[in-house]
Amino acid sequence: MKYYEDLVVGTVTRGVRTYTVTREEVIEFAGKYDPQPFHLDDEAAANTHFGRLSASGWHTGAMVMRIMVETGRTGEPTASLGSPGIDELRWVKPVYPGDELSVEMELISKRRMKSRPDMGLSKARQTVYNQKGEVVMTMVSNGLIKVRHPEIETE
Repeated sequence: MKYYEDLVVGTVTRGVRTYTVTREEVIEFAGKYDPQPFHLDDEAAANTHFGRLSASGWHTGAMVMRIMVETGRTGEPTASLGSPGIDELRWVKPVYPGDELSVEMELISKRRMKSRPDMGLSKARQTVYNQKGEVVMTMVSNGLIKVRHPEIETE
């Protein structure tokens, strides 16, 4: 388990887990949360710039979240306390059923919370790849992480 004290700014880690996108999951997610025709119907999708059924960008984000939770931002589970939000999100290329997603994470900053000495705030850049090595999504996210020894000032 990695805590705030273990995080090193500049560390780049490729997630050890991958996620395979299934057709059924694409349709199920879209039916519930993003019911646009190109996420639901092969024929409708074929007549768009996607060319075929594609995953919702929001679904891609959810799949990436699964990878990050299972792997942690630094390659192993972290003492995560949630997130106050995302600073930047880009869907670069479509994600299709059969794609295998992987995530590379770079820790770009960290700081102790003045109001909560038992937690820190980390900022990471995630780059999401498909099985061809193509970038399909990027984001910069913020994470709250438990401080192992809040009584010790590190900065």
